[in-house]
Amino acid sequence: MALYQEQQLKVYNSLSGEKEVFVPIHNGKVGMYVCGPTVYNYVHLGNCRTFISFDLVFRYLKHLGYQVRYVRNITDVGHMVDDADEGEDKIAKRARIEQIEPMEIVQKYTVNFHNILKQFNNLPPSIEPTATGHIIEQIAIIQGIIDNGFAYEVNGSVYFDVEKYNKEHHYGILSGRKIEDLLSNTRDLDGQSDKRNPLDFALWKNAESQHIMRWPSPWGDGFPGWHLECTAMSTKYLGNHFDIHGGGMDLKFPHHECEIAQNEACTGNTPVNVWMHANMLTLNGKKMAKSTGNNILPNELFSGENAILSKAFAPAVVRFFMLQAHYRSVLDFSDEAILASERGFNRLMEAVKHSSELPVSAQSTVDIQGWRQQCYDAMNDDFNSPILISHLFEGVRLVNVIKEGKEQINAEDLALFTSLLHAFAFDVLGLESTNIMAANNDKLEGVVSMLIQMRNEARANKDFAMSDHIRDELAKLNIQLKDGKEGTSFSL
Repeated sequence: MALYQEQQLKVYNSLSGEKEVFVPIHNGKVGMYVCGPTVYNYVHLGNCRTFISFDLVFRYLKHLGYQVRYVRNITDVGHMVDDADEGEDKIAKRARIEQIEPMEIVQKYTVNFHNILKQFNNLPPSIEPTATGHIIEQIAIIQGIIDNGFAYEVNGSVYFDVEKYNKEHHYGILSGRKIEDLLSNTRDLDGQSDKRNPLDFALWKNAESQHIMRWPSPWGDGFPGWHLECTAMSTKYLGNHFDIHGGGMDLKFPHHECEIAQNEACTGNTPVNVWMHANMLTLNGKKMAKSTGNNILPNELFSGENAILSKAFAPAVVRFFMLQAHYRSVLDFSDEAILASERGFNRLMEAVKHSSELPVSAQSTVDIQGWRQQCYDAMNDDFNSPILISHLFEGVRLVNVIKEGKEQINAEDLALFTSLLHAFAFDVLGLESTNIMAANNDKLEGVVSMLIQMRNEARANKDFAMSDHIRDELAKLNIQLKDGKEGTSFSL
């Protein structure tokens, strides 16, 4: 029996504003679409949090036994600066700045995106379509929307008629915004474009002569609107009605709102059962922004080459830090917070490493089955990774008390306990065990071993000041020495 048949998963649906029992459209199968990056620059840490959050969702659904088709796109055209319909394409602008072809920009930053997510141990999606690879599908959807009377063409551009759509449907159903309020806030823009109404958004934009990225269409040479791309790619691979659509909180309006409108205008179907949104990441209590310098890139974090943090941190530690907050809550990134997270991560990895070595007794005095269900209950409650982690630290405590002989565990429970620790830490949370200083560095282990030997010699010579000095200096580097009957060992 698959785990999903015994576990009841509840997911917070942004559409209803409530946690709902998750029931996939097709039994045992899940279709999930997540808005991917616009590849015009290096992926930033806030985006990484979103993709790590949905990697957790992907992993847990697979762990429960679902067959998951996870589609995450690459936006490589059509996303205008400031998320507007007018102005310059983000990729074209970067190509002009770097004085290279737009597709070189796309390749450069797509490679960066993949490299960073690989370091974070994210699983690749099932399908990773690109916007430029689905121009034909986008043109077909636009034509369908025009045919149904919800779009119009002006001077080679096609716009979605929001007011007309709202007469038959509900524009604002996801974000909770009222069209009357939106209209009153945009009336001053009337007459500044070809739109009939300032709320209308572009499905297809006419390409001016200097615009490099362009494709032929029934309305002339042009390029697709940003919102349309995700509608085309999600429905092509998941159908007009699928289970989960995810993305960052900042995409709820207008991007996801427009996706719903496009799909309903074209097919008459509500496209998605469950909308999920991951919240933002702040840095030292403030919004991340390159303009203010309050910003850090993942590679700067891994290398330590930044002016914000005290040291380098392994990708696995950063991932663990992010998962210590619920995906729907704001998470603040700071040196103090990630240092504390690193200590917790290393305690967990140490316990997982030694869990299979625990002494076995005839009987158990610990309730492993109860602990198991607590772990599942946490994840079944809208993928509550921080509560799961708290239960894993209860597992760390169990490892220590069993090792010390204060509790007992039989062989059957130990096998279950060990497999669960590994499953939740590695398969579900997606953590990776890292050696000292997060680099599997044999030379560093040799240096620490040498310092331990020097400390032992100092203790033998009753030079306790030197012995304590070595211990304290290693502790400053988060290397903890443990004196035992069999000698001194170390851990992070």
